[in-house]
Amino acid sequence: MEKIKMIVAMLIVGSIGIFVSNIPLPSSVIALSRAMIGTIFLMMVLLIRKTKIKWDIVKNNWIYLLISGGALGFNWIFLFEAYKYTSVAIATLCYYMAPVFVILLSPIILKEKLTMFKLGCTFTAIIGAVLISGVFGSAGQDLRGIGFGLIAALLYSGIIIVNKFIKGLSGVETTFCQLAISATIMIPYVIFTEDISFTYVSATTIILLLIVGIVHTGIVYIFFFSAINKLPAQTSAILSYIDPVTAILLSALFLKQPIGTVQIIGTVLILGSAMLNNIKTKEA
Repeated sequence: MEKIKMIVAMLIVGSIGIFVSNIPLPSSVIALSRAMIGTIFLMMVLLIRKTKIKWDIVKNNWIYLLISGGALGFNWIFLFEAYKYTSVAIATLCYYMAPVFVILLSPIILKEKLTMFKLGCTFTAIIGAVLISGVFGSAGQDLRGIGFGLIAALLYSGIIIVNKFIKGLSGVETTFCQLAISATIMIPYVIFTEDISFTYVSATTIILLLIVGIVHTGIVYIFFFSAINKLPAQTSAILSYIDPVTAILLSALFLKQPIGTVQIIGTVLILGSAMLNNIKTKEA
């Protein structure tokens, strides 16, 4: 049952690009909507479950929650912006460079040893990123999308590292706090940078925003955290790669965004190196 939950969660996450690509709103507004809807949904789940948030422990972790919550919101903004300038598949693959950034930052921040194996995975992933970028004849727009995707990956790697310092909170509690903080930070950002008039927002757009907030955020996190703690580490690591594969297949099927042979090779290099590093880390 836990394996099914993990698979369903990854399939849902892999489809988010399809939905976001069809929402005619600025990336920051989509990210804010996702954070707000996700926060409300998780709050309702916590109330239904009668789960009391340990506010004293939240207070002890406030600086880490503040940093990771802020990074979460802008991470989404850059990822959604990447969807606009390049294909969902390539944006997703750039996003999966996050483990590479974690490897490079861990020796500095976490004082972890940088092994030859990790360096090999990093070098392989970088080669893959160069191949999928299409620099041998890519349009400027694609490179802009790739840049946004890599910035999103860097922010996500920061979240991964900062989360290691958060103690005493469950995954759902941590996520609820991060979503709430993310929404709080993004509200003034959106007010000052975007036209927030919703006069012409269609019913379809509202439905898509609700799906992204409830399904791709709230439900996914519940499934993910209920499964991740009960599955073997290697199983969860391998199943997590259903996400990018799903994104690639769906973008080709629904958005008519196929990838070429060179980019397929790059895909294999990025996902292969990330998976090997993930499994090796879980074994350690």
